[in-house]
Amino acid sequence: MSTAALKEVAKNRDLITPQWRQNAKEIQKFGTVIKDLPIGIDKDARQKVCERLNVLLADIASLRDLYKKSHWQVGGPTFYQLHLLFDKHFEQQVELVDLIAERIQILGGVSVAMAADIAELTRLERPPKGREEVPVQISRLLEAHALILKDARDLAEKASDLGDEGTNDLLISDVVRTNEMQVWFLSEHLVEMPLVHAK
Repeated sequence: MSTAALKEVAKNRDLITPQWRQNAKEIQKFGTVIKDLPIGIDKDARQKVCERLNVLLADIASLRDLYKKSHWQVGGPTFYQLHLLFDKHFEQQVELVDLIAERIQILGGVSVAMAADIAELTRLERPPKGREEVPVQISRLLEAHALILKDARDLAEKASDLGDEGTNDLLISDVVRTNEMQVWFLSEHLVEMPLVHAK
């Protein structure tokens, strides 16, 4: 092979080699929003909404993970029902995490994403690493839902006041409705009711 041909082969080999050791500065800092965005909502309003949405996102991501922990660690006579229910609720919270993160990006912000960053932002109490009894698991989940529902309603109203009806719609139609339904399904497991003979 000629020298020119060998150089061409070497050049083409470099073209197909992954350039995986790359590094650069962030293109947008967390906590900022894009200055000029043609969506009809001013920068200050978008900034305020994104800050609040990121905290809510951290709480919902923590609730999502709490559902998976509960799914894995549940036990007792209601194991089968709760194992399936917790996993279903986990999947629904996964969808909410994605919707909220995308809404933050739509507003020109940067959504919180990594577990360590979520742990810093969340207001949910951290559960123990070990297993808990079913009533404690459910109570912990209900407390998380109560916090999220209150915050979602407050933020929906604030977003509407700021002219951000898209966020208002997302919070009411998706976050509030999903979490209310999950509260209903969970809370029924804490009602003391006879199984064989009525009182």
